[in-house]
Amino acid sequence: MAKPKILVTGATGGTGHPVIAELLAKGFPVCAVVHKRDVRSESLDRQGVETVVASLYDPDQLLDALRGVQRAYFLPLIEPFMIQSAAAFAVAAREARPEHVVQMSQWGSHRAHPTAMTQQTWLVDNLFSSIPGVAHTILNPGIFAHTFLRTIDFAALLGIYRVISGYGRAAPVSNEDTGRVAAVFLADVPDKHAGKRYRPTGPQLLSAREMAAVIARAVGGHGVIPLNLPIWMLGKVARQQGIDPYTISCLRYYMEDMKRGTFDVVNELTGAPAESFETTTRRYAALPFARQTLANRLKAIVNFTLTPFYPGYHFDKWDRQKGFPVPRNASLSIDDA
Repeated sequence: MAKPKILVTGATGGTGHPVIAELLAKGFPVCAVVHKRDVRSESLDRQGVETVVASLYDPDQLLDALRGVQRAYFLPLIEPFMIQSAAAFAVAAREARPEHVVQMSQWGSHRAHPTAMTQQTWLVDNLFSSIPGVAHTILNPGIFAHTFLRTIDFAALLGIYRVISGYGRAAPVSNEDTGRVAAVFLADVPDKHAGKRYRPTGPQLLSAREMAAVIARAVGGHGVIPLNLPIWMLGKVARQQGIDPYTISCLRYYMEDMKRGTFDVVNELTGAPAESFETTTRRYAALPFARQTLANRLKAIVNFTLTPFYPGYHFDKWDRQKGFPVPRNASLSIDDA
């Protein structure tokens, strides 16, 4: 009997790639939605993946992509108008009627969160659950390990690890593990997971200072000093590194959630052990930007020295300029019953 065909959005992203790899290994036919033809889409073609160029904001293009597909993985865009792309996908799914949609959500999905992203995520959770005749599974990961490894180059090259989460703890989960968990749900019988929420985490709760010790081992054993970073300095670092202000504007509230204990839980979802933070860290430490070369070290020294003088993002002002909706009584996720 032929296995069901599975559509994957965000196919070249952090979780999309391992979802596809796991499904292919299990022998499932995979269709991937890509933004454009490039080296990454060509790589998918070589693996035997059917690639479809489509805009995640266009319901007609998404409907074409969903035709003949039995199951789908939806990865939301980390963009201000994510809710529009999710609505477009829901409209297409209502007509195409795949038997199962696995949706990436957030641990802190909450209708009154200060961030537009998390408010929208809560709306998408409810929107997808109301698509008639389609089994719906929500994947609510905690904070991804890569969030804590954005500045691993400073740890590797200067022995300094920037901390923005205070003494809060989390069990950082890798992109790879999250993708593998999603693939398990997609490959399984839809009824087994319909209407359920799953919260994957890494195997160990860690504070930022404990992460610094792990990072020290991963980058060669030299000392790494955790350095508290105020939010206003985070805006400077983000702008200096060219990070999208939308992402960082959300992150500042997620770090407040972490300080309050929102992510202070460890879950196990499959029989296989979760990837440790150290394993993930060693993979990031081997990336070109974190390698301990003279050129990288000089660049890190210059950037670190200039950071206090660099013009930063003014997050509240930026949010107001974008006109994001503000809940009447905004609250962090941990305050939601």
